[in-house]
Amino acid sequence: MSYLVLARKYRPRNFTEMVGQDHVVQALTNALTTQRLHHAYLFTGTRGVGKTTVSRILAKSLNCQGVDGQGGITATPCGVCQACTDIDSGRFVDYTELDAASNRGVDEVQALLEQAVYKPVQGRFKVFMIDEVHMLTNTAFNAMLKTLEEPPEYLKFVLATTDPQKVPVTVLSRCLQFNLRPMAPETIREHLQKVLLTEQVAADVPSLRLLARAARGSMRDALSLTDQAIAFGSGVLQEATVRQMLGSVDRSYVFRLLQALAQGDGKTVVETSETLRTHGLSVASTLEEMSGVLQRMAVLQAVPGSVQDDNDPEFAEIAQLAALMPTDETQLLYSICLHGRGELGLAPDEYAALTMVLLRLLAFKPAAADAATQEKKTLKIAPRPSTEAPAQQPKATPSQAPVTAPVVVPVPAAAVATPPITPATVRPQGQRLPVRDMPGAPTHAPAQEPFAPQDHAQVLPERPSPVAKIEAVQVHEQPDSRREVPIERAAEGVPGSLEGDFWYRTVQALIAAEAITAMVRELALQSQLVARDTDQWLLRVERESLNQPGSRERLAAALATAGYPVCLVAEVGRVTDSPARRNAAAAAQAQLVAEKIVFDDPLVQSLMRDFGAKIVPGSIQPG
Repeated sequence: MSYLVLARKYRPRNFTEMVGQDHVVQALTNALTTQRLHHAYLFTGTRGVGKTTVSRILAKSLNCQGVDGQGGITATPCGVCQACTDIDSGRFVDYTELDAASNRGVDEVQALLEQAVYKPVQGRFKVFMIDEVHMLTNTAFNAMLKTLEEPPEYLKFVLATTDPQKVPVTVLSRCLQFNLRPMAPETIREHLQKVLLTEQVAADVPSLRLLARAARGSMRDALSLTDQAIAFGSGVLQEATVRQMLGSVDRSYVFRLLQALAQGDGKTVVETSETLRTHGLSVASTLEEMSGVLQRMAVLQAVPGSVQDDNDPEFAEIAQLAALMPTDETQLLYSICLHGRGELGLAPDEYAALTMVLLRLLAFKPAAADAATQEKKTLKIAPRPSTEAPAQQPKATPSQAPVTAPVVVPVPAAAVATPPITPATVRPQGQRLPVRDMPGAPTHAPAQEPFAPQDHAQVLPERPSPVAKIEAVQVHEQPDSRREVPIERAAEGVPGSLEGDFWYRTVQALIAAEAITAMVRELALQSQLVARDTDQWLLRVERESLNQPGSRERLAAALATAGYPVCLVAEVGRVTDSPARRNAAAAAQAQLVAEKIVFDDPLVQSLMRDFGAKIVPGSIQPG
């Protein structure tokens, strides 16, 4: 007797045996119980989640005859009548399965539809099941549209696809669609545990966790991998053998890497990477396992205590890493691991690519980046080697503090207006100019002789104090990166007046109430109220096209509704104060305020100064 694989042996025979698709089972069960049956069903989902299985169970539910042969439509097929057994074995006359991947032409679809005119031979309903329906050609879809929309009462269509985006909307609109979801790893693990218990195969929990994760939501893949693991382990499933079969990386390496990254231990990171190379472990699997652990760490950091599994031996280690690593660093490491997986194919050596990804995690740690930025902003005081003996240096007295940096005495303006050019004042090539008023310089200085203009050459000594020197830090400035326009100038060119204020408020109220639209609103916005009387207002516009009698009449009617029954008179001339100009000035002012906020931000300034960042023109928009 030939061996039957687990995926076929343990295929569900009824809805109660379905795993992980409760939403589909509940809908179909209620529909069968109340006999509110649709004529076409579409099941979508990834491979191995039960699309074909559900269609067969549905066909058995529609055609089940019961144990005594007197049964009807039911949500719990008996499984022993001729219809149920024939559908399970694939020889039921009234149940037809068409593989659209190999029969995708219009001729195959027409041959199938020719059977629709004949009533069922054995069953209650004739069921047409088309698998991978998205592979059909457009002509084949068009050929089945009419029959799919209005089939005979004894005909039911069941369509299945892994890519519903390729199914025409004309077909989707004629079907009742159910989306079968990928199964959770815990659901797969529990089902595998029941199957192996029935098969009397010994298996530990870590090996089942590995198989459940490797299945990626597909129960059929999980059962196939289980078959392979049973053969690989000689009838016993253990974590070491299953990990070796799958090529998975032991998570102890992942935990070691994450702990070293959290502590900034680059030596351990490189050594662990070399260990992975020595053992020939998969680089992609390493980054995948790291991403999975980082995801669980991020959840624990965001919602502490929300995910707790006492049966998971790795939970304590993950919780410890989540407490050790900052939240922003966890998010950064997760993002770099995801991008690193996509870059593996570009590197000449995948282990070198793994090492570079891990070193990138160290290089871009938030704490290290902040320290580097702070170091660039801080003046460095480096000791200068002295050629004189230490005994020759004068000792500091209690009344006089030791000089740790060259002190520059302020020079009166009259004294430095036209200094004489002497050899002492000429700066040699390559010598750095002294730094004036630098932060951190001592606020007190030893007493010195009164300054005289003729002593100007002694203010900037060629040889500074041998104790220490100040190294100036080069500052990078972004050229043409901001407009030096004061915010107060945003409203220039729009002189205010009482008539202008009154007209602006009136027009804004009419627009808010939607009393004026189209050309009437444009007339109100572009015009200036020159004068107003009790029964007549004078407007001024710049364009003759706005001065139309119909527009003026509709604007006057809107004003009358608002409580101003006046006659409008318009003239063409230069407009200096109109609602449109005021709106433009307000928008310009808001834009300048937004730009000022962005450019004055310390983070933006540091990026522009240290990394030469540029702000794209027009990318700043007021909130």
